[in-house]
Amino acid sequence: MDPDTVNKVVTEGPDNAVALLGIMVPIVAIVMGLGLGMLKVWLDFRKNRAILQAHHAERMAAIEKGIELPPLPPGFYGSNGESAAEGSADQSRKPQTGAAYLRSGLTWLLIGLAISIALFAENDNSHVHNAAWWGLVPAAFGLARLLFWYISSRDAARAEARSDQSKLN
Repeated sequence: MDPDTVNKVVTEGPDNAVALLGIMVPIVAIVMGLGLGMLKVWLDFRKNRAILQAHHAERMAAIEKGIELPPLPPGFYGSNGESAAEGSADQSRKPQTGAAYLRSGLTWLLIGLAISIALFAENDNSHVHNAAWWGLVPAAFGLARLLFWYISSRDAARAEARSDQSKLN
């Protein structure tokens, strides 16, 4: 929206409330989006600080009482200064197996085909079937995952055959 339109809406007063609302919606959306992102960062910082302070207080109390301290868990401070909460989230994410790539590849491929068919069928006009091409985006993602599954399973089978052959020699 250009500045002249904004000035016109502001000077006209409450008579043009729809135009004023049209100006305020993007402003509020941007401010709220940035504000929520900053709030999440701040709350994560406070949570991590509380975890570290509680752990420190527990260790100090154990030292004062003369109790043997257990070693810190390997991922307590995490890599690159991450706290235990962030480190455990990264450790819980395991690498995907071949079956997971096969499943997700088939899922994405079928979703893409369903989107293409639905968009193709929705446009009865024979000249306007361009929207159906958008279904090929998730289908291509699914094909890429299926291709990765195929190549990785083939390479794993070759490596297993080589290791079996080396054991026989």
